Amino acid sequence: SDSNLRVLDLSDNDLQDSGVELLSVGLENQQLSNCKLTEGGCTSLASALRSNPCSHLREELDLNNNDLQDSGVELLSTGLGNQQCKLDTLRSVLLGNRHCCAALASALHSNPCSHLRELDLSYNHPGDSGVKLLSHLLQDPTCKLEALK
Repeated sequence: SDSNLRVLDLSDNDLQDSGVELLSVGLENQQLSNCKLTEGGCTSLASALRSNPCSHLREELDLNNNDLQDSGVELLSTGLGNQQCKLDTLRSVLLGNRHCCAALASALHSNPCSHLRELDLSYNHPGDSGVKLLSHLLQDPTCKLEALK
């Protein structure tokens, strides 16, 4: 029988950026919490989100407890803003400042083809202005976002 691996939970492994680069093209659901990822890993993930019209990364991306930095979150935002992105759920990206919230909100607002339905920002403290920016996505008719946690 032909079986394809769709989900691989690699949480709590020392993958680092080079490991993510190798894995970012083949799985629909990537559990990458606590894998010592940095901005470099975000570069690979953003590329996978935006460059491949048949991108396999379409279900969930969990990046909890990684040191992505503001620049890494901005890179991911560019991937999410691309019309090729098919990702349904993004979990646990730490937004460092209002600029990150703005980049994420702008990417999701500007991409009417976005498939993102759930954005889990647990353990974030985006401040009042960040919350306002992101909560507007729920009322935006061009945005498919249904859940903001």
